Amino acid sequence: MFLYSLVLVVALGLSSPWWLWKMATTDKYREGLAERLGRVPPRLELPGDDRPVIWMHAVSVGEVIAIGGLVRELRARAPGCRVIVSTTTRTGQEIARERFGAENVFYYPFDFGFAVQRYLRVLRPHLFVLAETEFWPRMLWECRRAGIPVAVVNARISDHSLPRYLRLRSLWRRILGALTVVLAQSEEDMARLRAIGVPAERVKMGGNLKYDVRAAADAKAVAAIRGAMPEDARLLVCGSTLAGEEDLLVNAWPGLVAAEPKLRMVLAPRHPERFTSVAELLDRSGMRWHRRSDWHAGPAAGSSIVFEAGSVLLLDSIGELASIYSLAAVAFVGGSLVAAGGHNPLEPAQFGVPIVMGPHYENFREIVEKLQSREAIRITPAAGLSEVLAGLLRYEAASRALGDRAQSVFNAEAGATAKAVDVLLALLPGDAA
Repeated sequence: MFLYSLVLVVALGLSSPWWLWKMATTDKYREGLAERLGRVPPRLELPGDDRPVIWMHAVSVGEVIAIGGLVRELRARAPGCRVIVSTTTRTGQEIARERFGAENVFYYPFDFGFAVQRYLRVLRPHLFVLAETEFWPRMLWECRRAGIPVAVVNARISDHSLPRYLRLRSLWRRILGALTVVLAQSEEDMARLRAIGVPAERVKMGGNLKYDVRAAADAKAVAAIRGAMPEDARLLVCGSTLAGEEDLLVNAWPGLVAAEPKLRMVLAPRHPERFTSVAELLDRSGMRWHRRSDWHAGPAAGSSIVFEAGSVLLLDSIGELASIYSLAAVAFVGGSLVAAGGHNPLEPAQFGVPIVMGPHYENFREIVEKLQSREAIRITPAAGLSEVLAGLLRYEAASRALGDRAQSVFNAEAGATAKAVDVLLALLPGDAA
């Protein structure tokens, strides 16, 4: 830990000019800085609240959404406990506060001894739960020293991160020995977790929590979109797109509209900081387009707005995409035409929407391969994107069948949340559970 802390301090010192510049120019790098440095926010310290604490950590939006059912079930089955949630990213923080209550949500501390120790001393968690594979050595070390059980849910080791873990497996083996139980998403993830140093007897099959995630109530944008276009309109929803993908979609758009004149597109960039650059791209394209942020509140506003055939709605909001997929005739899931690992195809699958992705889906390999095995998804390189989308829009019966098969996979794989709750409750002391 001394050597690790020394390396961390040196790395921070060398990169400090970059961090200082980012903090001076970008709000998201300043937000929550005090919390990250170990200042426990007063909103977490509820007077007279001495309930046992379950601390869950979810890095960003995807992990926050994945643990939603887990948080809900833990609160229902262990009403005597308090479940609190930390995140790393700003967007994750916003969604977590909305879903779990601001008084239960905070920024995860930097992995320095003073910051981690401060949180453990104030919060005194009875259980620490990591979503996926956010392994921070100092936190794991301090939890072991304090006798706090550490569980990992929805655990996976990506193709990208596996070689890095394996190169340092002799070190990781000592660090990962602090884990009490690890619930892996798949058999392959179980093997990878054991290979990088998690004790074999502590790795169990847990399944994927994302099969249990269902869009709750319709977002306000759903009512607004419905009210802004006729019943026979058709919608292409392009979600979680990254730089380079919007250009491909904009270039393909005239041909798609020529083939399907009733078509509209919802374009949802993955990162809020890119909303402006995507808006500029749409401006340069000469296409008719709207901003979601201009469609103020709910259905009443939507009824006075026209979402014209051939136009695009830029979804410059957070937390609405999942339920907007329910309106789609076809969905494209981004992060997959560029080498970024892809995003979650289960969001449209739950509604029986036909799904298209590019060839870069490493972050969701297990899910995509399961969909592929049932012929429930279309994978295409960038050069074939326009043709695949046009085909699905043209042949509606085949497209509906594709979506139905995706929905069947989604429903059949549910159950990871209940399994995880059983495991986590067993780790709590008898009086806490």
